[in-house]
Amino acid sequence: MRLILGLALLLAGCEGAASEASDEPVIRADGRAIDGDTVSFDVRLYGADAFEKRQLCRNIDGCWPCGKAAQDYAAKLLKAGSSTIRLTGKQSYGRPIGTVEVDGEDLGERMIAVGLAVPATSYLKDDPARAQRYVAAYDRATARRAGVHAGYFIDPAKWRRGERLSCEGSPSGRRRR
Repeated sequence: MRLILGLALLLAGCEGAASEASDEPVIRADGRAIDGDTVSFDVRLYGADAFEKRQLCRNIDGCWPCGKAAQDYAAKLLKAGSSTIRLTGKQSYGRPIGTVEVDGEDLGERMIAVGLAVPATSYLKDDPARAQRYVAAYDRATARRAGVHAGYFIDPAKWRRGERLSCEGSPSGRRRR
């Protein structure tokens, strides 16, 4: 019995030392519990800027919730397949930045291709091939008048700084003309 207890203590000590010396990557992010044994954390897409959840865009029928459409589309894609996340080691708005592939397809590129995100090429200086793909996806979406390209929109970065379409309320609650 003492031998078993001693071996158990020795193995437990070795296991703790091994986990401390591990070269596994560390992710530092704000997380939330989905349930007792499942956690989730936010990752900002590298080089793709999607429309904000409360953002509106305008088409021939009037204003529509393009930001909610972007969120719903990303959620649909993520639920439909297996995701691979590769972190860049950088952060934006306190969140890690990374690429996300769903069944081998780049989520950012797909969001841009359907007109629910715009390329943020200024962040892709280290990845010119990705920048080129994102710009090509944007050009195709524009030519097809896909998503927001069927009308007018405020660039997501400008929207976050307070610019609004006339059909949206201003950030302070007043309606613009």
